[in-house]
Amino acid sequence: MRSRYVAYTMNDEAYLRATWDERTCPKERIVDGGATKWLGLEVKKHQTQEKEAIVEFVARYKIGGKAHRLHEVSRFVRFDGKWFYVDGIYE
Repeated sequence: MRSRYVAYTMNDEAYLRATWDERTCPKERIVDGGATKWLGLEVKKHQTQEKEAIVEFVARYKIGGKAHRLHEVSRFVRFDGKWFYVDGIYE
């Protein structure tokens, strides 16, 4: 989760795609080329099982000088020992 947040802050499209479950990864561009300024990440809670995990987080960011919060509960799955983002529900 934290590494994906850092990838967003660095506009690292390749890393985000490499850590996104191929069944749900969007075809369109993921990052916005720097329009978003990421300000911080707070992981609220997480539950991990052998092959699945749930992570609740709040990410703070600015777009055009206006502050926003992204509160999401994300699902991850593990394949071949690696974690992949599946999807999330916005709170």
